[in-house]
Amino acid sequence: MQNIQQILKEYFGFDNLRNPQEAIIQRTLQGKHSLVIMPTGSGKSLTYQIPALLLDDLTIVISPLIALMKDQVDVLKKRNIDAEFINSSLSGTERENRYKDVARGKYKMLYVTPERFRKKEFLEILSRRRVSLLAVDEAHCISEWGHDFRPDYTRLKEFRLLMHNPPTIALTATATPDVQRDILKQLDLSSEEVQLFHEGIDRPNLFLEVQNVWGEDEKLAKILEIVHDHEGNGIIYFVLIKDLKSMSELLRSRKVKHLTYHGDLDTSQRKKVQDVFMNGENNLVLATNAFGMGIDKENIRYVMHAQIPGSLEAYYQEIGRAGRDGKPSVCSLLYDEQDLNIQLEFMKWNNPGAGFYDRLYRLLHSDLMRANAEGLEYLKEQMTYKNRRDFRLETALGMLDRYGVTEGDIESRNLQLTGELPEQLTDEDYLQRKKENEQQKLYKIMMYTKTEDCRKAFIHDYFGIPHSGSCGACDNE
Repeated sequence: MQNIQQILKEYFGFDNLRNPQEAIIQRTLQGKHSLVIMPTGSGKSLTYQIPALLLDDLTIVISPLIALMKDQVDVLKKRNIDAEFINSSLSGTERENRYKDVARGKYKMLYVTPERFRKKEFLEILSRRRVSLLAVDEAHCISEWGHDFRPDYTRLKEFRLLMHNPPTIALTATATPDVQRDILKQLDLSSEEVQLFHEGIDRPNLFLEVQNVWGEDEKLAKILEIVHDHEGNGIIYFVLIKDLKSMSELLRSRKVKHLTYHGDLDTSQRKKVQDVFMNGENNLVLATNAFGMGIDKENIRYVMHAQIPGSLEAYYQEIGRAGRDGKPSVCSLLYDEQDLNIQLEFMKWNNPGAGFYDRLYRLLHSDLMRANAEGLEYLKEQMTYKNRRDFRLETALGMLDRYGVTEGDIESRNLQLTGELPEQLTDEDYLQRKKENEQQKLYKIMMYTKTEDCRKAFIHDYFGIPHSGSCGACDNE
């Protein structure tokens, strides 16, 4: 039987593991549970992929990222690893064929979204296999107070029971102490059963700075300064597409070559931009936060935020794309107090009240055929009187899908009602607490911009991690 070192070399081409990868792998092979918090790009996936190849039966990997699953599985297949994914991107025939393969004992690793466990046929197929390991990727999605909550993740204790409670490893790049506790609660595991591997978030090669600006002209000047002073690849993040496009025009007028990546581009255009960035050198991309999944490029020399993000979790994940080769890189946040209004607006549209959910559900229940016939415009007319600055409808439709109340989508004119409104979306107190939690996160990142102490120490404190003292990697030291 092969050992860890042989698997590491044969399939992944590495001679040595990083600390604490081997300790995590050994614990998993002993049938014990772990919560792993490691920075983006530090090799979290090896901690379950290597055990998956050493264990006898199937490893289930639960991930919320449909857009990444195919890429992840394609990489594993190129390494001659028997892996596959099943998600909603497949045709009915493709899905049925993969179900049959699972039942026949094929695959060492199977990637699925948590929503897949709603499907009876999947549960029936899964019951025919022994699950040796459950890996929960992006585990912060388990927590209702995390920054990317997925309701189906709250059913993980059910899923674990269906799989006869296999050894479980939960992985994420960021989790506050509250979120860590919630992850264990949702997995129905006690702190005594689970070992926490927390690698902290200190990246010595990252230089963190906040620059106060006022208006577009000052932002442009700072961006030109960074681009001029730092050769190599860079990402500049924007919250609003219209502001990204405006800055793009200004940069073009000054002959600054760059790419743009945002939701107004179709899928093929976004893929082309991502491929050019990943395969080229000295590329600058102006992007919304959608640019990030699958961005594993080692030599990104600077990551800028032209507008303040909504939370320190989001900010830390995004700056984590800089300097993965260990060389010095700059993470610069341009703080314009006016930009807080953008996040406050987002917060308003991101938190419809219980009454709004109730009205939308009743409308779909009584007039679903007309809604599918006339599309989103009809729903907007009924729910928000076509107010183009009111995005509560888009949020509410997304939440109905996440909670399994609907399937399909209104854009494709195939929306279906498949469940009742969940208690959370009818509880005004709960919805208000959710909004207050988001307000607190925004307040914390605003305080980060104003701190006169070490910025890395501020981030460590937020995530409940001891900080060794002055790190010499902040602009305010």
